[in-house]
Amino acid sequence: MTSDIRVGTHHTLGATVQGDGVNFCVFSKNCTQLDLLFFDHVDAARPSRVIVLQPQRNRTFYYWHVWVKGVQAGQLYAYRAHGPYAPEEGHRFDGSKLLLDPYGRAVAVGAHYDRALAGRYGVDNTREALKSVVVDLSTYDWEDDKPLNLPYASSFIYEMHVGGFTKHPNSGVDAAKRGTFAGLVEKISYLKSLGVTTVELMPICQFDPDDAPSGRVNYWGYSPIGFFAPHVQYAAAGTPLGAVDEFRDMVKALHRAGIEVVLDVVFNHSAEGDENGPTLSFRGLENRAYYILEKNRARYANYSGCGNTLNANHSIVRRMIMDALRYWVAEMHVDGFRFDLASSMARDEWGTPLKSPPIVWEIDSEPILAGAKIIAEAWDAGGLYQVGRFVGDRWAEWNGVFRDDVRKFIKSDAGMAGAFARRLTASTDLYATVRDPNRAVNFVACHDGFTLNDLVSYNHKHNEANGEGNRDGHNENYSWNCGVEGDTDDPEVLALRSRQVRNFLLAVFIAQGTPMLLMGDEVRRTQRGNNNAYCQDNELSWFDWSLVERERELLTFVRDVVAFTHHYQAFAEERFWGHGSVTAITWHGHKLHEPDWSARAHHVAFTLVGADVSLYVAFNAHWQEARFELPPGNWHALVYTAEAHPPNATLYSQHITLMARSAVVLRLES
Repeated sequence: MTSDIRVGTHHTLGATVQGDGVNFCVFSKNCTQLDLLFFDHVDAARPSRVIVLQPQRNRTFYYWHVWVKGVQAGQLYAYRAHGPYAPEEGHRFDGSKLLLDPYGRAVAVGAHYDRALAGRYGVDNTREALKSVVVDLSTYDWEDDKPLNLPYASSFIYEMHVGGFTKHPNSGVDAAKRGTFAGLVEKISYLKSLGVTTVELMPICQFDPDDAPSGRVNYWGYSPIGFFAPHVQYAAAGTPLGAVDEFRDMVKALHRAGIEVVLDVVFNHSAEGDENGPTLSFRGLENRAYYILEKNRARYANYSGCGNTLNANHSIVRRMIMDALRYWVAEMHVDGFRFDLASSMARDEWGTPLKSPPIVWEIDSEPILAGAKIIAEAWDAGGLYQVGRFVGDRWAEWNGVFRDDVRKFIKSDAGMAGAFARRLTASTDLYATVRDPNRAVNFVACHDGFTLNDLVSYNHKHNEANGEGNRDGHNENYSWNCGVEGDTDDPEVLALRSRQVRNFLLAVFIAQGTPMLLMGDEVRRTQRGNNNAYCQDNELSWFDWSLVERERELLTFVRDVVAFTHHYQAFAEERFWGHGSVTAITWHGHKLHEPDWSARAHHVAFTLVGADVSLYVAFNAHWQEARFELPPGNWHALVYTAEAHPPNATLYSQHITLMARSAVVLRLES
């Protein structure tokens, strides 16, 4: 080796600045030769330098390492791993392919990137490949910033897409910043005015936009290829190092506004797809370690619905996941994570569900993550459904049962009154013995499915634009179009839809638990009935900022509901209502203390008596008006979903009659 190269160390994976050089370290058990390549330009057809690592000198156990003098931040690099190509044994080495560093802190995407070429065995893709980038983390000034660690009990989560939030031409954001981390910063005041405490960002780790049907793009980002790297296309600067700095600038700005940053992380699969997919990183370095394989090992187990499944409980993959999580908290200052298809992490390396999966417990108990939110989407695409029973002491869960039961009740399905009542009380049937109430993340709409507007406007999905014959997306949406499919100018239908939207929103925020709202639902963003807009990077998916003015009454409604639920201690309880909490709950029906849980019931009413307020809440999901007897006293309307604004001057003393499909929140006047 030349004088500027040393053996290096295996202590730290990835590319680490050490003194006047950089240490490179990567895992590969079965490769026979590993090459480190440097590039002067992302589209270069040839590397500027190739360093061939020697097994006897640059390999310790299964870790390959080298230190190179003079390398600086911004250096482009990649690996080539030589070894057996024997799919039937689980080996898919291809020495012609450039491979990303699994621990790379930044990724460069060239103008000639070719996903298809990366899937052709034996074909050199040097010019057309992604490249990793050296990052020096020590030069950034955090200005005493740190994660906020807000309790779930006082959190309001806003699920949003970084690109789609400001990409629309009417966003008011400078064209160069639209759809970027920097663009999001310019809209922080809007989030603050809404009462948001926590943004849950759809995937911002580097993903492959080309992992989509021909002629379309992967917009959502659930196609990861760099678990440590911010998505370079979200950088206004357009550079890999710019993406790292802009992401940190965004986090710092959100923290200054008192808003947490939770990342949607995808540790269930990668962009490499099934056995016909491209070789981009993991597959070419150590296929048998990174993926769950079928018994014949030539095919990939597919519990993600995306072609492959990460082998999350393999020691190497488990370490990578933990290192990534620690990195995002310690170095990038994020406040937590939402784990996409988290139940896939509960499977062993043969795909069998584990009662006590090591990776889940390790995340649960990791000291660096102790103050971070950890939220599971507690199911996978292989049929493993663990809502209410995801293991661990402190995991929160996306409450998919809340979504389904609330949708059914609000649209007047029979026999749903009891289930609706349970969802309003933090799903005690699911969580009372294993979680505190705020670990139930309550929502009626998320990125995956209908928007709230479309939930009340369409009976059926309309995904034709995706090019899959409308076969993709969920068929069971529990939606109701209120009498007309899609757009209409019928005033009665429009009024009913507005009422139903307010009913859904009230249910999310009045329920005990942690509320979550999908980006744009507060102004009735529509996807025209598309319930799987993963490949629609256009105005169908983007936030339409003209709606802020057009739907100003609904926006005011949301802000008011958020404000009053944040104001009263009853909505920040850390024990279940009526189960050791300060707040007592009493159920009613049309008459006081006579709840009706029968199949014919379409109404639910209750009183909350807390330390600082007494509230009466009633939902009438019937198609006819309903009369409710009130407890003694004078009651003032805080919310009445039959109207955009409650009748502030009205006091109710003995009873209240609710319009068909409406709800009310009354406060007892002292």
